[in-house]
Amino acid sequence: MPVKIRLQRHGKKGKPFYWIVAADSRSKRDGKYLEKLGAYNPNTNPATVELDVDGAVKWLQNGAQPTDTARTLLSYRGALLKNHLAGGVKKGALTEEQAEAKFTAWLEEKEAKIQAKVEGLSEAEAKAKADALAAEKAVNEARIAAAAPVVEEAEDASEEVEALEEAAEESAAAAESEAGEKEEE
Repeated sequence: MPVKIRLQRHGKKGKPFYWIVAADSRSKRDGKYLEKLGAYNPNTNPATVELDVDGAVKWLQNGAQPTDTARTLLSYRGALLKNHLAGGVKKGALTEEQAEAKFTAWLEEKEAKIQAKVEGLSEAEAKAKADALAAEKAVNEARIAAAAPVVEEAEDASEEVEALEEAAEESAAAAESEAGEKEEE
């Protein structure tokens, strides 16, 4: 039975995520599989890859052929390196301890690279937020500066209106007093 390590699509339209599975090459893409080895989510940045490295190495040693994308993901998580080191141990080129030391050193280096990318992305996001806030503050200050003369004009106009209202009240009071004087005569 020809076995392939491949991706099985899940998720909704436009938001896919994949299971990494060992399946018979004759089965349907999303059909029956022999073993689920991990998951791959390309929607996150950086992409999330969870993989059972030992299970993948077991299938590779038994002759399973990974597809191109699955090979990339296996390489990203170190399954191909571990398989290569296991071959070296079988041939006697390495001891088990040396192979394990090389693999752990590679894993630490890879995790450092991934962490650096995550930090770089978070710094870029924080910088973008700060720039957006600064731009928003500049727009608000410009809006306030443009509205300040209008406010001053409105205050001047309201003072003029108040003066006119006071004058109108005084003239009305004067007119009433004149009318009252005429009645007395």
